[in-house]
Amino acid sequence: MRATVISAILTIATGVYIFTMVSQTFAADVLGVHILSTGELEDAKALVKTEDHKNDWDYVTIPFTLDDIPRKVEWQRFFYQARDLKFKPIVRLATRFQNGAWVIPSRKDIVELAATLSSLDWPDPSDRIVVVFNEPNHQQEWGNILDPEGYASILQFTADWFHSEQVGYVVLPAGLDLAAPNGRDTIEAFAYLGKMVGSQERMLDSLDGWTSHSYPNPAFSASPKANGKNSIRGFEYELAYLRTLTSKEFPVYITETGWVENKQTSKWLPQYYKYAVDHVWSDPRVRAVTPFVLKGAPGSFASFSFYDSEGKPTHHFDAYRKALGQ
Repeated sequence: MRATVISAILTIATGVYIFTMVSQTFAADVLGVHILSTGELEDAKALVKTEDHKNDWDYVTIPFTLDDIPRKVEWQRFFYQARDLKFKPIVRLATRFQNGAWVIPSRKDIVELAATLSSLDWPDPSDRIVVVFNEPNHQQEWGNILDPEGYASILQFTADWFHSEQVGYVVLPAGLDLAAPNGRDTIEAFAYLGKMVGSQERMLDSLDGWTSHSYPNPAFSASPKANGKNSIRGFEYELAYLRTLTSKEFPVYITETGWVENKQTSKWLPQYYKYAVDHVWSDPRVRAVTPFVLKGAPGSFASFSFYDSEGKPTHHFDAYRKALGQ
């Protein structure tokens, strides 16, 4: 069930932006979780599925790297399991991490990634969702350089190539870091996007939706009631900016979002997730929400994780399930 839409107009120095407020009516089918490996679906099921909900499709975002190309048997097993458990994968393309950065893909890399993914039997063959790499407005995510024109060229080639396979691909751009400033290591997201569009006139027409990393910043700790590009409503600002560039409407896939657990957020996580589910992620333009990350412990993602290093549910797990009415 989709939320009722109420439009509100906000005038900003750069133009008139239209944002969407939503009622508490909630679309359960958009929710899922971001996973990191093919062996995590049973744990994802424990987080987002119930007996009453087990036959409804949910989403998992998962990276697919160049090193996964020879692992077709493993990935086919993953896709079969995803079909059986009713998960639609959102497959984020990736290369490999070398010399402190993710390697910039070649066209040959794109062709090989596409060929491998096209050879697999997907859970829903009509909805093969791929995200074209990750946060290139960080130089560490793009060969240690900041090159929006170069990324846009790769994005255009990738969209054209995957669509030429004619097997039902939904091609999405990389999610951008909406909190990144202009500096030596990063470019502000809309400045980056403007340069992308300026260098590739067909780019927006070639995309089938939009990827958003709408985190509750600053410090992944802000209230879900906050507004702004750096809030969990960041996708609204992205879509509004896109409307200044094209008349095309984009469904949005929020493939990364979520809070850290710390002294500031811990006691509020149940209320934070509940508010987000009821009032933000219920926006009818939102096609999927996969909070980051299912199993991020041990390591730098432990404070985001739904399971701890021993495989036990964390406070995030309980808060998210409660928000889902489970």
